Amino acid sequence: MPKTFNYLGFITISVTMMPGMRGVNPRQMKQAMKRMGISTEDLQGVEEVIIRTRDKEYVIRDAAVTIMEVQGQKTFQVIGEATVSPRSATPASKPAEASLPEEDIELVMGQTGCSREQAMKALKDSGGQPAEAILNIMSS
Repeated sequence: MPKTFNYLGFITISVTMMPGMRGVNPRQMKQAMKRMGISTEDLQGVEEVIIRTRDKEYVIRDAAVTIMEVQGQKTFQVIGEATVSPRSATPASKPAEASLPEEDIELVMGQTGCSREQAMKALKDSGGQPAEAILNIMSS
């Protein structure tokens, strides 16, 4: 619950206390963070944030996003209601069906002595992982 202080009858200051942080007002906290090299920025105009995992998709609409930078690393804090849905299988989301890098094909061919078609098939079967493709060819 924010505390409201009224100064001179027309200046109103609202202070929100965080649990465990009694007596520290937000201005003092911001100054202390600045001295420690921590900066924060509220990102304006965010319509939605999408987080995709291998099998789910989290969509947060009208999110409040804060960027905090500490020692050159940025941390994004996202606040809002998320809707979770299973991730649909699209061709772009399957790395095995994407075009295979030429270097990977040549590496598999060079290490195993197999044909280009065998190397491509092994790479597709291994999800685009050259080491796994080489092991699969050598063990068959």
